[in-house]
Amino acid sequence: MTKEHIKAVALQLFARRGYAETSLSDIARQVGIQKSTIYAHFSSKEELFLEVFGASLQSYVLYVEELVRQVADETVERKLYSFLRETSHYYLQHEDDMALLKRAMLFPPAPLVDQLRERFLHSEEQTTRVLTSIFEEGLTNGLLRPARVQDLLAACYCLNDGLFLQLFYYSYEHFEEKFESAWRIFWMGISK
Repeated sequence: MTKEHIKAVALQLFARRGYAETSLSDIARQVGIQKSTIYAHFSSKEELFLEVFGASLQSYVLYVEELVRQVADETVERKLYSFLRETSHYYLQHEDDMALLKRAMLFPPAPLVDQLRERFLHSEEQTTRVLTSIFEEGLTNGLLRPARVQDLLAACYCLNDGLFLQLFYYSYEHFEEKFESAWRIFWMGISK
């Protein structure tokens, strides 16, 4: 229980303050333990940060995989719409995870840059497998304009990343309007 509590508090603090501004002492104080207790579970602040970051990535990947299973019998259009729409909802429901990922990828702690990028790319590979199957289905069935799957993935990821940032800038109602507009243009651009 203590290890999971440490990770939960660390997630909140790393997400809100960043890596540099969060100390193990801060985390221990919030958990209600001695700093030395953290070392019984994690060898360093870096290890704790990487574990929390990895858990946030994996939670997202599992969500995407489950989402795609739920819409497996839907059309390609519906699958892609659901992916973009529901991942936006995921971002709203997991604000600390998303704030941590945003902060870590845009302003990574210098000593952890390579490890963060490697973990991010690994999680993206998992999501890419899921999206690739949707795009291949659409291409095979003649529903999508002829394109390389890599190009479709790039467009989808760029749209998804843009939507992620929009959530930080606008009210939910304003975001909804932007989402629907972006979706219409995206689908018109890739569909036959």
